[in-house]
Amino acid sequence: MNDYVKAWQCIGCGKIEAPQTCIGVCQDRKVEFVYAFEHEEALARLEVARRRASALEALTRRLACTNPHKDGWESTYRAMQEQARSTLAAIGSAT
Repeated sequence: MNDYVKAWQCIGCGKIEAPQTCIGVCQDRKVEFVYAFEHEEALARLEVARRRASALEALTRRLACTNPHKDGWESTYRAMQEQARSTLAAIGSAT
């Protein structure tokens, strides 16, 4: 899926040729390219990963910053569990 296309790009004029160098008028350097659709797929997967990480970070911050009352730890714990289940359900379907 992540196949690279090897080509030559002139460091002077920027022209791109594959699979061999030009006739010697320009100075070429090897470059690699990926197909545009592969790049778009990677960006889409990255966006999903960022949303998931953001949701999990928010849940973790709530957990870290919550200080239940002395007698309220169990209800706080249960509420956090429900929030975690909701978050996991939401990010699990965000593919």
